[in-house]
Order: sequence, then C-alpha cells, then structure tokens
Amino acid sequence: MNLASKVVRSAGAHPDRAALRLGDDILSYRALDQVSARMAGLLRDRGVKPGDQVAIMLPNSPEFAIAYFGVLRAGGVVVPMNPLLKAREVAYYLGDSGARLLFARPAFADEVRTGAQQVEADAVVVDPGGFDVLLASAPLAEDVVERDEDDTAVILYTSGTTGEPKGAELTHANLTRNCDIVAADLIRLTPDDVIFGGLPLFHAFGQSCTLNAAVTSGACLTLLPRFDAEQALRMLADHRVTIFAGVPTIFSRLAQTPDRDAHDVSRLRLAVSGGAAIPVAVLRAFEAAFGCVVLEGYGLSETSPVASFSRLDAPRKPGSIGTPIHGVRMQVVDDSGDEVPQGETGEIVIRGHNVMKGYWRRPQATAAAIREGWFHTGDLGRVDQDGYFWIVGREKDLINRGGYKVYPHEVEDVLYEHPAVADAAVVGLPDPDLGEEVGAAVVLKPGATATAQELRDYVKHQVAPYKYPRQVWLVDALPKGSTGKILKREIVPPAALGRP
Repeated sequence: MNLASKVVRSAGAHPDRAALRLGDDILSYRALDQVSARMAGLLRDRGVKPGDQVAIMLPNSPEFAIAYFGVLRAGGVVVPMNPLLKAREVAYYLGDSGARLLFARPAFADEVRTGAQQVEADAVVVDPGGFDVLLASAPLAEDVVERDEDDTAVILYTSGTTGEPKGAELTHANLTRNCDIVAADLIRLTPDDVIFGGLPLFHAFGQSCTLNAAVTSGACLTLLPRFDAEQALRMLADHRVTIFAGVPTIFSRLAQTPDRDAHDVSRLRLAVSGGAAIPVAVLRAFEAAFGCVVLEGYGLSETSPVASFSRLDAPRKPGSIGTPIHGVRMQVVDDSGDEVPQGETGEIVIRGHNVMKGYWRRPQATAAAIREGWFHTGDLGRVDQDGYFWIVGREKDLINRGGYKVYPHEVEDVLYEHPAVADAAVVGLPDPDLGEEVGAAVVLKPGATATAQELRDYVKHQVAPYKYPRQVWLVDALPKGSTGKILKREIVPPAALGRP
C-alpha cells in the first residue's frame, strides 16, 4: 500500500483532466503523475530512503501536492509545516521529527534557513519557476515504493494548545481509508467535481477532505493560498466549484459578504464544515445565501481526521456532527472510561481504522491518549436516541462557575443568533468568589451596532441564570489559527473589566 498510488491510478483513468488549478494555471493528472515521479527521483538522488522524513513548508499550491506525493512515492514520510513558522519553530519541527530535508518558498527563506541550520538540516528554497527547473533535471522514478499498511505516511503536528506540539503518526492505511470514505461515501465525488481548496493543505482537514479526496476520485482541486472572502466568491463562480469545504469562521465570512449575489455559485451542490462546531445560525445563513446543503463532520489530526459525519441520505440535525463513519466507533464516557447514559455529557472517545499509530517518539503521551484501543479526544459531547453525536465543547474550555458547569459552545450559539454578531468566543474568567465567571469576546458585523450590555441581556433571557456572560467586551477581531479556528487560549480580556 502507498497513498501515492492514487495519483498513478487517476492519471491512468483521467490523464487529461485537471487535477490542480491555481488561478488560470492547470495541472493535469498526467502532469501530476510525471512531476511527482521526478520529485521522487530528486529525493532519491539526495539520499532519501524509505522511512526517511522530509518536511514541506509550502502554501496551497501545485508544488505542495507535487512534493507531498513525491515524498510518498519515494517511500518517505511527509512532515507538513505551516509556511508562517518562525526560525525557532522550524528548528523544533525539524529536530523533533528527524527531517533532514525541507522544501520551502523564498518568502520565508531567512526563517527557514536559520531554523534548519540550528538542527543541521538542508533547506531547499525555490519559487515555483525554480521548482520546475529543479524537477526538470531530476531523474524519473516512475515506480511507487511499496509500504506496509501500518507504515507511517505523514507526521502531522497538533496545534500545541497545551505544551509543545506533538507529531501524530498517520499511516498509509489511516489516510487511504479516510479519504476513500470521504470521497465515495460521504461527499460522493466524481471526476466532474471541482473542490474549493482554501483549507491549508498542511492541515489534516485540507489534506484528507480536499487534496486526497480529489485525487482519489479524479476531481479537480482549485487552490486558494490565503483565504479572502471576495476572492473566494470569485473563485466559486469563475471555476464553477461544486464542493465547498471550510471551517465555521469561513462560512460566516462568506454568508456576510455584501455582494455575494453578484456571483453565480449555482454549481455549488454541497458544503462541508469541520475544524470546530458550526453555530446553527451560521449554518442556516450560509444555506440560505448559497442554496446548498451544509454537512458537518468531526475529527482530529489524530483521527486522519474524519470520525463522524452528517449523511446525504439520512435526516439532518443542524448542530449535530452526525454519526460515526464506516468502520469507526464512538462513545461518550465518564472520567473512569465508562459509557454514560444516552443524552448525558462526557468525553468523546474513538476507535477504528482512522486512529493514528501514535505520537511520534512519545510513548507516554500515546499511552495516555489511546487507552484500551480508544482514543480519548478531550472533547465533550453527548449522543441522542438516534445515535447522532453533538459537541458540547473542549474539556479544557469547560467553565466551572461556582460548581455549575457552563459549556461555552451553548452560549456561543445564542450569541451567533444575534443579528449584529459576526464572531464570538466564550471563555472562563478568574473570579475570587466563584472560581470562574463567564466572559464573552464579540466581533460585530461590518456596519452593525450593539453594546456589550445589549448582548449580555440578549443571552440572559435565553439561558439559565448561571450561564449567561456577566462580562462581554467588543473586539475588532478574534485570534485565529491557520485554518481559521478561533484560538481561545490567546484571548486576553481587557484589563479594565470590573465585576459586573
């Protein structure tokens, strides 16, 4: 087994179809097969052997896909990295993963070279034209190195919300089965589909649900290196996109874009949301604006990533993350690992073909996360009488207000229903009497007006007295990660906040 075999198969079945598009530039499946084979030849010339780690620090571009599949064809292990990393972070990722070779763009050359030098790794820094020249002179390695199902294909680093980032070892079987299910069962892709490629390809969601799913089905992935709502709308119309994939903040931005009606997005047949729970108000606003169904999925880097999904052929429950995908089991358990009664809140645990091999070189962390075959997600949820799962929040985000548990997601859902709210994040604030108080940072929609007191009262009238945020403050923007996910750990309440 080798995940890169999908490129060879699609090139044989659809040689002239577009595999990747960036603006007006199109790379066919035949061309992707050829250049990824040359990438494999280049790597072999540089001494890369099966099982060696190779880092890729590239934006959403054809070069990312060429390098990704080239490393896999050579039998190597891909270490995807955020192109915005600084030198000390580059050194950490390379040093921790053991990658001795890194491919990057000139825009970040100083940081890349400084970080690589610190761990004695080689950095290949080339622009797209230089990359083409580099590959043109490389030997053609047409064969795909055979790997075992359990051999590591990708080391995908977690975001490091607590402590240093850990590398999740995803195997060829993990990634192959996950993208097969996404492409054939969940999204039902065909070679005629055009997928929006705005999710970062160095992230699990972008890799499995856009890049690998597209290559599996012979569809076209049209790339957007950096998300911009206006540019995304033009791409949806001009490239006749049929499948949209994004995180909740992207859905919210597109639904709020003033001139969206000026773009013909009638080809759009399906949208997929992941990365965080999408507020029901945002889901409904997007469906109304774009006239297509939004299906919500759930997963983590450690689960390749998809674990559960809403289905096209089953009743939808807005706000639910659906049911486990084929071959995967999910449960909601208490602190002892025992399954809780239906409808009660506990930690979501997962087992199946999608669960990672383990954390790279961290046996203790692996043992703590995977217990008796179940991966412990750290996410709080519940399951209803129909087997649908619902996310309540992260364990670490749970607010304990004087002994009462407050789940931020529930309060955020109410805030998003207010017509003036664009983004909202509910966090726990230290309180000398209660231990924690409920606080909310809110971004208003362009041109909208609302006071903190108005928003506080709006929520107060819709939730139990202990749940509403006593402290609300307005901000211009919320801190977000590379996928657009709100980073609550980086939210700093104003120093002037007093007791309500």
